[in-house]
Amino acid sequence: MVIGIDTRVLGAKSKSGIQEYTENLLVHLLPMDAKIKFKLFFSSWSGVLPDYDFLRLPNVEVRRFKTPNKILFPAARLFNVPKLDRWLDGIDVFFSPHFFISALSRQVRRVSTFHDLSYERFPEFFTARQRLWHQFEMEPARQARFSDKIIAVSESTRNDLAVKYFIDPAKIKVIYSGISPKIKKPAAGELEIFRRRENLPEKFVLFLGKLEPRKNAVGLLKAFNILKTFGGFDDVGLVLAGSRGWLCKDIFKEAAASSYRRQIIFKENISDGERNFYYGLASVFVYPSFFEGFGFPPLEAMACGTPVVVSNNSSLPEVVGDAGLLIDPYNVSDIAAAIRNLLDDRRLRENLIQKGLARSQQFSWQKCAEKTLEVLTKI
Repeated sequence: MVIGIDTRVLGAKSKSGIQEYTENLLVHLLPMDAKIKFKLFFSSWSGVLPDYDFLRLPNVEVRRFKTPNKILFPAARLFNVPKLDRWLDGIDVFFSPHFFISALSRQVRRVSTFHDLSYERFPEFFTARQRLWHQFEMEPARQARFSDKIIAVSESTRNDLAVKYFIDPAKIKVIYSGISPKIKKPAAGELEIFRRRENLPEKFVLFLGKLEPRKNAVGLLKAFNILKTFGGFDDVGLVLAGSRGWLCKDIFKEAAASSYRRQIIFKENISDGERNFYYGLASVFVYPSFFEGFGFPPLEAMACGTPVVVSNNSSLPEVVGDAGLLIDPYNVSDIAAAIRNLLDDRRLRENLIQKGLARSQQFSWQKCAEKTLEVLTKI
């Protein structure tokens, strides 16, 4: 059997959750069956495919092309060319870890992963250019219809596909993403060295994610202001870790206007290796997002032994289960009260820490890869 895989998302300059999904999935998927030939498709005028170890597996062949995607995408959308299976010299199945539009010959089976439909549910959280890309350049509804099988990373995404795109639920397989076994709490001594190096407070509330409207960092900043008025939290800081997204000016404006701005810390461009330290040092992790297709950060925080507060919407309740406190992201008082409860109630903290550690162990990339390979081979 020959399986083609679209790896163009791996050439992105800034790392996204979809890139993280693709990287970790391929690490576990490609070595699983030496009898299956994997042909990886990559095309970019200036982008470079990182030098992953899995590219050197004997059953893996990488096909690199220089044709820009700004040519490939419209050609596929308007004329259904070029046939990528022919560029790969023949495949049985073509797997897209993202809904990049691709032209394929009729006999080739198509499997696509959909991470979320946030661009449908909350278009106001995207730039005009992003909305154009999603709705008209990629045509995700068309991609969903023409896929022989769809992998959804959560039941929430599966339901959205069925309702928004009228996709038969039987065509959609829910396969949860995993978290790396490297995500774990560092030793106490290492944590203290990192705290001093990064000048972090002894106690702090942590948010980790891209600073953009959908993540609701402004709501968290307002909740932090309320928390401070309760009294007894003078030594608690707020750390917002993550790269700047679009419309992030409102976030920095809200922080600058806070009476507690000296205790608000922004940490940009943190590395993968540093995430464990931020999670491990945080007193509480808060993820008040308005919408998530899966949500890696809360699981990672739980794997590092940090209690979490998450929104009660989209995929977050099904991912976190009863291992975190659920809040209404539109109610800043609700967010503040949940943080206060976790800081005040030691028994509640310990209970959620233990539940979180157990919950996070249910999500593995090995399991995700096994279920994905089953879909690809049975199609």
